[in-house]
Order: sequence, then C-alpha cells, then structure tokens
Amino acid sequence: MSAPHPYAERLSTIRTARREVAVGGGVTAYWEYGEPTATTTIVAVHGFRGEHHGLEPVLAYLPDYRVISPDLPGFGETPPVPGRRHDLETYARWLREFVAAVAPGAIILGHSFGSIVVAAAVAEGLSTPRVILVNPIGAPALEGPRGILTRLAVFYYWAGARLPQRVGTALLRNGLIVRVMSVSMAKTRDRELRAFIHDQHDTYFSRFADRDVLHDAFVASVSHDVREFAPQISQPTLLIAADRDDITPIERERELAALLPDARLVEIPDVGHLIHYETPEPAAAAIREFLDR
Repeated sequence: MSAPHPYAERLSTIRTARREVAVGGGVTAYWEYGEPTATTTIVAVHGFRGEHHGLEPVLAYLPDYRVISPDLPGFGETPPVPGRRHDLETYARWLREFVAAVAPGAIILGHSFGSIVVAAAVAEGLSTPRVILVNPIGAPALEGPRGILTRLAVFYYWAGARLPQRVGTALLRNGLIVRVMSVSMAKTRDRELRAFIHDQHDTYFSRFADRDVLHDAFVASVSHDVREFAPQISQPTLLIAADRDDITPIERERELAALLPDARLVEIPDVGHLIHYETPEPAAAAIREFLDR
C-alpha cells in the first residue's frame, strides 16, 4: 500500500506533460512542469538511482516556473546511451545535448549526483545564466562522515556487477537493502513523511536499466565531486546544503562555496541528504530568491 503523498495536492495544480527527445544517440524521456510561456525555465537533474519523481516536491513549490525534468540515461524511463560507458563524461555530454535540444539558455539545477553532472557539463561549456546545486557533492564521498558505509556500498555495487546476472541484479534490487539506504538518509521524525520517503525509494530506486549502467553511474558518483569543476563555473551559483548531510558535511559545503567564483550558500537545518523530500519548501524559497535577485 502506497504512503500518502504530502505534496500531491500542490502538484495537481501544475500543468505536467511527458515528452521525449532524441539526443546522444538515444531517446530521453522528460517531463515538463508549468506553463510553456513561463518567463524562466529550469532544467532539473536528479540524483543517483533516482528519477524525475524525486524532485517533484521542490517543483510543487515553484508553480510559476517552467521546469524540465529528465530521467538520466539508464534510469526511470530513459534507456541507456547506446554503445557508451555511463561515466561522468557520457552524462555531461548527454546533458549539454539535452539542454541544447529542449531548453537552450535554461537555468540548470542538479541534486546530489546530478550536481556533479551539472558542474561537469557547465565547466565544459554548457551555456546557462545560473546554476543551482541541491545537496551538492562537495567532497569525495569516501571521505564523508559515513565513509565506512560508502566503502560497503562500493563492495555492494561491485558484487552486484560481478555475480551471475540474475543473482547480481536481484541483489541490487533487494528491497531490504533499499530500505536500509532509505532509513540511513532520512532525518525527519515525522512518521508520515518517513513513510512517504521510504515508499518513494521502494517505488523508484530500482528503476535502473541494468546492473552495468548502475555500476558505471555509482563509480562516477564516488570518483568525482563538484570541487574539481568549481573554478570553471563563472555563473552565479546557488548551493542549497543540509547541516546533517552524511555524504558531504556542511563544513565541506562552505569550502566548496569559497571555491566558486560567484556562489551563494543557503544552509537548511535539521535535514540530511534528502532536502528534496524533507524540506522542499525552504529549498524552493531559496531558489525563488536567488532567481529574483
């Protein structure tokens, strides 16, 4: 039984359309929220193992904007890029081509692994007036406060890729392991909100195309961080960070902000790596203020 969606009523008032576009040698599924005539367009890139649904709570508080939210190649309803390893280079190239085809000149937003993809694409020439990074990966994941768990995750994804295909895929889609991941990231004490978060992860966290894509994306997510691209991002950049993030501590987010030529850091208290689920309203407020400056 699905948990109640706390943001469903808001989302129901926003015009939504599913679309597809041929880019990068494949077809990308994406969703358009808001009116096509809106003054401002945002392209929103989700995180590792997620898909477009994950960012909907934030979009629910941005009804006046046009938001384009694709499923990353190999996740959700977007198939893998044919003949390519799904490393950071592939994802950054895909994003540049996607934006050029669907929303040239849009503001670019990335959450978690999406922050790395966005940073790499912008550093390599993606044209955008502003950049927004939510829960940005501001330091190597293996150095985070839960580095031991991250190392266990490295083994988990390695095993999933090396075991016989049926066994490996079953391991990667194991519901108990997905629930452990969800519990470890959620910080809210609200029982209904926690139930919603777990239901979202149960529903969407295993919608990857195959284990090879998942392993490639995981390696990319722990092998890179936004710092390596920061000096090349000259656009005004908003960082929305959490003071209880177990992947990038808030101190490292402050260091990341100092590396960016033109950055503003907004710190949200009492939340971890799930700003998009637990505190979407203050995140959206920070975005509106940033774009209205």
